[in-house]
Amino acid sequence: MAHHRRDRKRTGQEACPTGTMPHWKLARMSFLDNLESNLRSMESREERGDQNGRDAKLRDAERARVQASAAFAEQLRKGPYAAELLRQATRLGHAMRTKVHLAWLGTTLRLEARGSKLELRPAPDGVMAAFVENNVEVRSVPVDLAGNPESLAREWLESLPAVPSVVKEEVE
Repeated sequence: MAHHRRDRKRTGQEACPTGTMPHWKLARMSFLDNLESNLRSMESREERGDQNGRDAKLRDAERARVQASAAFAEQLRKGPYAAELLRQATRLGHAMRTKVHLAWLGTTLRLEARGSKLELRPAPDGVMAAFVENNVEVRSVPVDLAGNPESLAREWLESLPAVPSVVKEEVE
């Protein structure tokens, strides 16, 4: 077996694993293959660079929006408006025999009842109340954090779908 390798070295075919192609042809093909591979990688790097640039711009825009709305988010979370809204929604929902669920999702306050949602979302120009039904935003209105939250709670709860009435079957 060692003798066979030595013969391949003498003929210049040591770089080809099958021993069917001379070394100089293999080297030339690998140079062209390397050149093609380098061109492909440069193109993909440029495309990634373009995509990374776009992603960076989107991240910067999102960061700027969050920073611009940070004051309103802080006011919503720690101010008296949210606490009073929750109390009024719970009170009005109880009168309607409806359970109101609440959750903080990041900076967004979500109230949910009967499959409908009211989301208070901080924005750079204030807080917006979004009325959501079947996971589709129906409308949105600006919120005055210095105002009375009962009117917003009442407006949202009155827009809820009616509770299906229980049908009593007659016993025969």
